[in-house]
Amino acid sequence: MAATSQESRSSRLQRRDPPGRPPQNGYGIYIYPNSFFRYEGEWRGGKTHGHGKLLFKDGSYYEGEFVDGEITGEGCRYWAATGNTYSGQFVLGEPQGHGVMKYGAGGLYEGELSHGVRQGHGCLVDQDGHVYQGSFHNNKRHGQGHAAFRNGDEYRGDWVRDQRQGHGVLRFADGSTYEGQWHSGVFSGLGSMAHCSGVVYRGLWVNGHPVAQATRIVILGPEVMDVAHGSSFTVGVQLQQDDGTVAESEDGRVLKISAGVRSVQLPARSEVSFFRVDEDRQEAPIQTPLGFECITYPLLSPTSRDLEPRAALGHAGAHSLPPEGDLGAALTPDTLHGQGEPPGRLPAGRQWSCLPGDCRPAQRGCAQFVDVRLGPPPPGYHPVPLLDSLHEETDRHRGSLGPGTETPALQDPPGGSRSGRAAETEPGTEAFPGEYVIMIQDVTTPPFMGRSLPTAFKRLVVCDAAGQQHVPGHSPGARGQGPPPCTRGPPDPGTGDPPDTASF
Repeated sequence: MAATSQESRSSRLQRRDPPGRPPQNGYGIYIYPNSFFRYEGEWRGGKTHGHGKLLFKDGSYYEGEFVDGEITGEGCRYWAATGNTYSGQFVLGEPQGHGVMKYGAGGLYEGELSHGVRQGHGCLVDQDGHVYQGSFHNNKRHGQGHAAFRNGDEYRGDWVRDQRQGHGVLRFADGSTYEGQWHSGVFSGLGSMAHCSGVVYRGLWVNGHPVAQATRIVILGPEVMDVAHGSSFTVGVQLQQDDGTVAESEDGRVLKISAGVRSVQLPARSEVSFFRVDEDRQEAPIQTPLGFECITYPLLSPTSRDLEPRAALGHAGAHSLPPEGDLGAALTPDTLHGQGEPPGRLPAGRQWSCLPGDCRPAQRGCAQFVDVRLGPPPPGYHPVPLLDSLHEETDRHRGSLGPGTETPALQDPPGGSRSGRAAETEPGTEAFPGEYVIMIQDVTTPPFMGRSLPTAFKRLVVCDAAGQQHVPGHSPGARGQGPPPCTRGPPDPGTGDPPDTASF
């Protein structure tokens, strides 16, 4: 009896679900005629309905809800070709609504989708670990969004077709901040950068570069600065663009003042021929664009004093800023930068009180070093005087030396003793009259936009106490017989140029 009942039940199933046709109701397995699809799950009225799993011949599959023969509802889809996996809502076979897409190449997306692509609000973590949270359109970042990059940088602002475009704020991992306009993923338009070095630039940007950025340092004043022996002086500096315009859009670049003494002095400039430097203090000579080399020389620290934008005008001439009465109006952000008040979210900038005494921050493209003074020769620097009379005596007898002729004895110069063939004077408390070089270096750290400005050089002539240059063969009392105070001397024997004219 049991066997007869089982056969009867089997015959009824075969009649209800003939071979080659999908099941009508309940649970069943069906292989589609093209053999690419295989379904295993619930049926209703000959259609997939309820929970089931649709397998593809290439290894892909969908498992989840079906409604009237369509993939609709909650489910999970796996694509064998890409390794992508989606879990979430489906409509008519496509991811639609909210879900999580895990990418086979790495990364994932959680948020809203439409017709299988990212659309609406969501969070994307790419294969490199960068995180974006915000609006999407047609699978791309589009609209307002926030991106956190793996290197620590963060951007918040507008996006257009996967590019940062419009207005946005980028905070770098090193502490720098840019706020302003973007185009195609780079700074473009009006914007402000507060660099981690303390430099702040407000102005126009093109292709990621500041248009009005300084490209050179200019020391103001005549080609040669004349300073009386023992006196202090002021050095005015401008940061200029390629066309000579002052880089007023820039603040905070750190400038350092230093000095050098000409390696071989000219007779018209000094009573000292050169400095013999102890071996343990020797350094490589400094190459200058003035036609000669120099060695480092100490400066007494300039007086600390609040910087004034017009302070660098001591020798400015054509580079002068507006008169004092017009200065307030001239320094408004609208006048200087043409973009209104600077963004309030930018960092306040570095506190400059901690800078060394030989450094100054530039403001509006200007800086000033006040009460600068050359120090005495440092330990290990031994000035060697000019022995003009000795040289003349040696030259006079050089051609008459022969058998039995004695070489003229060399006498020590007054006030010093001879070492080898050259005599040395005792260092004083002030710099010797002669020719020096003032150097202004860009020591901004780290360099703004990855580039330091070239060092600027200025020739400095120190005259004696009476304001006269040294003249070989003249006694100190014969001041009136020399050239006019601090004027041009004879041509440089090495270049043929007047000594107060830079040779390039």
